[in-house]
Amino acid sequence: MTDTPTALATEQSAHLVKALRRFDIVFLIIAAVVGLETLGQVSTFGAQTFTWALVLAVTFLLPYGLIFAEVGSTFTEEGGAYTWVRTAFGRGAGAIAALLTWVTQPVWVGGSISFLAAATWDEHVGSLPAGSVGDYLFKLGFIWLTVLAAVVSLRRGKWIPTIGAILKLGLLLFFVATTVAYAIQHGVAGLSFDDFSPTMTGLLGVTPILLFAYLGFESSSAAAAEMDNPARDVPISLLRSCLTAAACYLIPIFAILVVVPKDQITGIGGLLEAIGTVFSVYGPAAEPLATVAAVLFIVILMSQGSAWMIISDRVQAVAAADGAFFGGFFGVFHRRLGTPLRVNLLSGVVATVFMLVAMQVTGSSASVFAVVLSISITTFLLSYLLVIPAAIRLRTRFPDQPRPFRVPVSNRGFAALGIICLAWVLLGSLVAIFPGVLDSLFGLDYDFMAVWGVNRTQFEVFTLGTLAVLLALGGVGYWRAGAVRGQTETVPAQNNPALVTSTE
Repeated sequence: MTDTPTALATEQSAHLVKALRRFDIVFLIIAAVVGLETLGQVSTFGAQTFTWALVLAVTFLLPYGLIFAEVGSTFTEEGGAYTWVRTAFGRGAGAIAALLTWVTQPVWVGGSISFLAAATWDEHVGSLPAGSVGDYLFKLGFIWLTVLAAVVSLRRGKWIPTIGAILKLGLLLFFVATTVAYAIQHGVAGLSFDDFSPTMTGLLGVTPILLFAYLGFESSSAAAAEMDNPARDVPISLLRSCLTAAACYLIPIFAILVVVPKDQITGIGGLLEAIGTVFSVYGPAAEPLATVAAVLFIVILMSQGSAWMIISDRVQAVAAADGAFFGGFFGVFHRRLGTPLRVNLLSGVVATVFMLVAMQVTGSSASVFAVVLSISITTFLLSYLLVIPAAIRLRTRFPDQPRPFRVPVSNRGFAALGIICLAWVLLGSLVAIFPGVLDSLFGLDYDFMAVWGVNRTQFEVFTLGTLAVLLALGGVGYWRAGAVRGQTETVPAQNNPALVTSTE
């Protein structure tokens, strides 16, 4: 195992530009991680959703945020999760972590949020029948506009997720304030204290979705070499965004539950259904305001997708430049833009293919959204089965490494925090890949068709087939990159062309 960079990786570092300040990092994380699309899906489990969201915020999000605040401020090489896993376990493990981190995003953009955006337009803005030519064109446009936002230079492209994050926070605040006004006028849904009681069914149902919602705060470290001062800014930005995200999930989930009866909440339209209900307080202006909210929702989804493309494409590009994916072809950063253009375009192609396949394999938009969201959750969670152990090992392997932020616990305490997070991820991964299996073991009823809109065979073929293709792709990609791994170049830190400082 070696941390010596390849010649290609050293060459590409010269094309990176320092363009991210603390403000940019916070809003990039919020844009990427705070997902409005999961609010409805997770709220279908009723009031206990709020209870489990609070439990995970304390027992998962808090230790996870502390762990990666330390790791992200200590190991500040471009590539984030890939470089951490590579340093801890070698390039092979890093290649797997990078592939799972990266592919989650085009799969999610193409097969999940593009469907949600199209369904939102059809229901709240204008006619867009599922499967029509207009539906295909809308989804293709959504995908490639998302990709385009990741292609432009970071010092300009960063404003797309930043604006999206501001719109997201504004829409959530307006929704919550309106919910209060609605509750004053009309009362609330008939919730009792018992409704918030956690159950095993709720735990198994919400854990994968909540983990997907709470993971990713360390992702900005994928662009660590493009930050002004990652050692100083990463821990503060990460912890601030964790607290913001917890509020952005807990408060809107509670608001949805208050105004929309459980049996009327659908996964694909939960938030907008709640908005449609509470906006009635605005009288004749309710319908136009709901339409504006729907358009903003689509724009926010696009900005969220672009934020993840900006982040995850860099992870895969760094892995490719480091000899872990297809001969280094995808490891090239554009000389003028400073972005991984080839991986950006690859992401667009993968998203497009997955959208086309999803249109054929499953039925309604709601079914497609749920199934593909589950696949995205699966690949993302599986990456953390490597990333979290890597974080633990980096603490013990490099005890003398200067740590601008250090979790005030011993190495054993740090490992314990990681093991708690890892246990949650293991549970979420098992439930995401094989839904209903644990329910059966605990003697709980589980109607697969009612939950997913497809039968178990279709679901597992789609899910396990995707994982099999990814495994094959990763193996071939690593084999093809052998020549790049053989070309290493040691560059003293003081001579590393790291990196051009932005003049803006």
